[in-house]
Amino acid sequence: MAGAEEYLNKALAVAHQAAETQLEPIRTAAALIAGALSAGHQFWVFGTGHSHALAEELYGRAGGLADVRAILEPGLMLHEGLQKSSLLERLPGLAAVLLEVNPLAAGDVVLIASNSGRNAVPVEFALGARERGVKVIALTSIAHSTAVTSRAPNGQRLFETADVVIDNCGVAGDALIQVPHTTEPTGPTSTMIGALLLQALTVELVTLLTAEGNPPNILRSLNV
Repeated sequence: MAGAEEYLNKALAVAHQAAETQLEPIRTAAALIAGALSAGHQFWVFGTGHSHALAEELYGRAGGLADVRAILEPGLMLHEGLQKSSLLERLPGLAAVLLEVNPLAAGDVVLIASNSGRNAVPVEFALGARERGVKVIALTSIAHSTAVTSRAPNGQRLFETADVVIDNCGVAGDALIQVPHTTEPTGPTSTMIGALLLQALTVELVTLLTAEGNPPNILRSLNV
């Protein structure tokens, strides 16, 4: 077994592990969000680097909630350059600017996606949000995050700052497959598994809100 077959088999094993171990934190996170939305508060999503794609996975998505507020800072996404994004997400103090221009308020919930969870922006954003009375859900890789040191000035990693942690069950470094005669492994899983877990969260959230007699607005595909 090699190549695509090896990746598919190993990636599916990670998916099964995530499905088997992350149901409880998904339910806890869904309950937090449902409570916030039912009380008239906001649900925010945020990610840096490739993890911004997971914030977008919950925002403006067919079959997803209409009531999601995404923080999509261009400099932290990849279309302005990989090096720029990588340097900015390590920059202490930038999270304070983002919190100043995005009106997160007490009673809100924010989901922050970061595979490594080690950079200053997601860590400081989580801490700043909690100081404002916002509940924080982290989507991260525990294996990766515990294998590295923090780049945040306070030495914390994202999973250490959150009220609820959803583990994408990925390996340190994210990539699964070491092809012979190559220097680095290939075949990452964080985006694939992250999207799976977030859509499970969405379904759980819709189920909760509907059971409470408060069915949410669900976006319909514009291509149907």
